[in-house]
Amino acid sequence: MAAQLIKGAEVSKQIREELTKEIEELKEKHGVTPGLATILVGEDPGSKVYVGQKEKACNNLGIYSVRTDLPADTSEADLLDLVKKLNDDSKIHGILVQLPLPKHIDATRVIYAIEPDKDVDCFHPVNVGKLMIGAGRFLPCTPHGIMELLKRYDIATEGKHVVVVGRSNIVGKPIANLMLQPPPGGNATVTLCHTGTKDLATYTKTADILIVAVGQPKMVTGDMVKEGVVVIDVGVNRIGKTPEGKAILAGDVDFDSVEPKASAITPVPGGVGPMTITMLMKNTVVAAKAS
Repeated sequence: MAAQLIKGAEVSKQIREELTKEIEELKEKHGVTPGLATILVGEDPGSKVYVGQKEKACNNLGIYSVRTDLPADTSEADLLDLVKKLNDDSKIHGILVQLPLPKHIDATRVIYAIEPDKDVDCFHPVNVGKLMIGAGRFLPCTPHGIMELLKRYDIATEGKHVVVVGRSNIVGKPIANLMLQPPPGGNATVTLCHTGTKDLATYTKTADILIVAVGQPKMVTGDMVKEGVVVIDVGVNRIGKTPEGKAILAGDVDFDSVEPKASAITPVPGGVGPMTITMLMKNTVVAAKAS
């Protein structure tokens, strides 16, 4: 039997429909329009596309959007001044500084400058700490999206062995922590693997739920998983172009060899990817409600 496809595009659409109603209610009953400010420094093509997608999502949902594009030689001091102005702007409930930043700017210092209550990416150490103890107002976007996918596809996590491959601050560490949280969290047993893990397949073969976020195309293959595994592939890797010039994408999981053994699996594209921006929109609404 073919694995069930976990379609993030469909779940994302459902959540955006729910958010549209929440935003309308906020405006009508409380006179509050959620506001998101995005800052792009430089001309990184991927970052420009991503910021554009965020701006479009705001416009479609009725979120007030402020986008600031700065030249690559912008000083760290000027960027910090802009962040401070947005911190003080009552119309802005969420601030997102697109990463990566130019090398002369200390990204950590910039992230720390964002007010925790407006840190809708959930990168500020205050929000990371709250996540650790299960007290976060909002959650990191991609890990939160993964939790929503599992929840809406009725995939139980309680008591399961979840193996996470990748220990980034953006995906690996926070999703491992979310899976550890007591009910209504993941309540799972978690193994976190990384570049220092020896014989990775020893661990991935024991996973009931396997989450892979490493940025290496097709790294996990069919011989590395057990029958019935649920696979969440976070990777989006460009591995070539079609004759028409369209990018060919692959996940961190070799879909063709893993899918026959899986009970459920996210496709690439159309799996985890669509959830990230949607959860950013949700965090902005949550921040506006708390303002």
